[in-house]
Amino acid sequence: MSTIDDAVALAASHGLHLDAATAHVNEAGLDYQVVMAHDDGGQRWVLRLPRRADVSEGQAAEARILGLVAPVLAAVGVAVPDWRVRERDLLAYPALPGSPGLTMDGAVPVWHMDPASPDYAERLGRLLARLHGIGADRAAVAGVEVRSPAQVRQAWADDVARVRGEFTVARGLADAWQAWLDDDLCWPATTVMTHGEIYPAHVLFADDGAITGVLDWTTARVDDPARDLAAQYGAAGEEMLRATLAAYEQAGGHVHAGLATQARRLWEASPIGYALFALTTGAGDDRDAAAAMLNPER
Repeated sequence: MSTIDDAVALAASHGLHLDAATAHVNEAGLDYQVVMAHDDGGQRWVLRLPRRADVSEGQAAEARILGLVAPVLAAVGVAVPDWRVRERDLLAYPALPGSPGLTMDGAVPVWHMDPASPDYAERLGRLLARLHGIGADRAAVAGVEVRSPAQVRQAWADDVARVRGEFTVARGLADAWQAWLDDDLCWPATTVMTHGEIYPAHVLFADDGAITGVLDWTTARVDDPARDLAAQYGAAGEEMLRATLAAYEQAGGHVHAGLATQARRLWEASPIGYALFALTTGAGDDRDAAAAMLNPER
């Protein structure tokens, strides 16, 4: 059977009956394969199928996150998934309004919006100010993971040490990481509720550019606010990062002196995240790709 046939059959085994003729697959996610299809009434559904057993183990935590952020973002017209099926082998929910700003055609990214648009920068800044307004105490009461500023910095130091222990890392890259870890200016004095992977593939848009939804809260937690700004720097550059921060501050977000620099540093540290992913999957292709990122001149 095809992936679509398998997914539709799995949904049916959990009481959700979908039309395979309306289905299509999105392979962009590292943790979940996504299939979208309509039911007999014309409602479009999203099926998330975990790629690995460890992904399923995070479902309870993500459910708590969704319960925390849903009413906060709904107040400004932004939806998050409302799971109707929650099983180890399947998550399913009615599709949210809008369309993603980035999809994949095989291995080729397809942009449906301009990530360097000033309009998007302003909308993203306002959205992040709203999300980051959820404080650590409120998140803790909801059962969401909370990292203090010291824990954030130590976690990165631990990740760097683990990656250096498992891979050969170019000397210049290793030195840059250490300088970053030692730079007090970069690290926040306060942590906030973050999404962790907020970029156009996880953001839904209306035809007029309004943000209508945010997907995939798997890595969300109370952490460094810069982790939600790094992808904007990577996709749109310094000028649009500054525009996003201006809108963020105007909407009530706190811009500490090193926030822009930290967003850049986190983007530059992305090979660490991919190396950790490769260690999780254990796949040879993933390890090879990580090794090439970490030591490009080998």
